[in-house]
Amino acid sequence: MATVKFTSALERHVALGDVEVIADTVAGALGEAFKVYPQVRGYVLDDEGAVRKHIAIFVDGVAIEDRAGQSDGVGEASEIYVMQALSGG
Repeated sequence: MATVKFTSALERHVALGDVEVIADTVAGALGEAFKVYPQVRGYVLDDEGAVRKHIAIFVDGVAIEDRAGQSDGVGEASEIYVMQALSGG
């Protein structure tokens, strides 16, 4: 099973833990994680379902490419990290 891991910065808003999921895309994995923690969806995705600009998602250490549809692939043992992105100047 793949694992969705939310970093502690998001836990300021919502109590979270790791979620084991069966999915073949990031969208599927997030969908399963949001069933467990529905309240975090609004922090991660915007109203159109795209990843918010202040959120970064990595699959096995590589940033996802499809922020709009999250079609990036997920393997059986993948680790998906959802975290707040750093920005500033």
